[in-house]
Amino acid sequence: MTPLIELKHVYRHFEVNRQRLPVLQDINLSIAANEIVCLVGESGCGKTTTGKILAGLLGPSSGEVLIEGRPRASYTGREAALLRRALQIVHQDPFASINPAHTIGQILGFPLQRHGMVRSRAELRRRIWELLTLVDLTPPGDIVNKFPHQLSGGQRQRVSIARVLTVNPRLIVADEAVSMVDVSIRIGILKMLHRLREQLNLSIVFITHDLALAKYFAWDGRIAVMYLGRIVEIGRTPDVIAHPAHPYTRALLAAVPEADPELTRHKQHLELRSEDIPRLTEIPPGCAFHPRCPFFVPGVCDTRVPPLEPPPDYNQLAACIPLVETGRLIPYTERVNPDGR
Repeated sequence: MTPLIELKHVYRHFEVNRQRLPVLQDINLSIAANEIVCLVGESGCGKTTTGKILAGLLGPSSGEVLIEGRPRASYTGREAALLRRALQIVHQDPFASINPAHTIGQILGFPLQRHGMVRSRAELRRRIWELLTLVDLTPPGDIVNKFPHQLSGGQRQRVSIARVLTVNPRLIVADEAVSMVDVSIRIGILKMLHRLREQLNLSIVFITHDLALAKYFAWDGRIAVMYLGRIVEIGRTPDVIAHPAHPYTRALLAAVPEADPELTRHKQHLELRSEDIPRLTEIPPGCAFHPRCPFFVPGVCDTRVPPLEPPPDYNQLAACIPLVETGRLIPYTERVNPDGR
């Protein structure tokens, strides 16, 4: 089946103070209709840039973006306008992403009128009421005439989601959509997104640095783990969580806190060789993770850029040459001191 959207060998760089920053390198990612994909990684790994390219806010420096098998550039005129409506993004900060000078009714009404989604004031009012109900802002009459500063952070984020839904999108990129709201209401918003996906047949790309959150939200979808502009592991969420392949994914999972003290006591700790994240202007040769990797193999990891391939006995893809070629990872300390001394 043709994916809804696909990135093929996408690179993206920015020029900052006459320096070239390679933010994305050789990204290959496909999103199917009605699929959930989580992009996970540390700050600065390229998650948001990938999301903006998916939503059409940025173009790649090189590579292709295909929409249902067609290059994005081939969409022109009315097709291009419909495509812009089909691919939407929910920004991280609900305080900055909606206009503080407009009421909630005006914020939701403008795109409906601008794109000809309603034909009369009565239909406009009815559609605004439907959208507010859809995102659990009820009763709508208590919300529609308020300004953003009169709402809580969670309510503002729900308004942001409702505004995206005004144009009937097919893909929503949720960029850290719950990181700015209280922990106590995150689950409610995530459950709402799940319900909207099923109810409206949406695809959702969920961007987060929290692997535990990705596990919860995308259990029936996929996780793509990013590090310094590359996808280093991608697969079905149960496979990635239960049997992480790439050393970076293992390190992320080892750092996730557990509510059960017994699990915490028996959890395997993975010590990195270095805590320092390389700069984008000084990305290491070979595998970019090798200066920190506890399974570093000299002469291999520092010389060859690993492609995404299926390691033996794993269901997901991982960019780790030693694992793919040998099927196992040997700690660097054991390679240096075979006797363990």
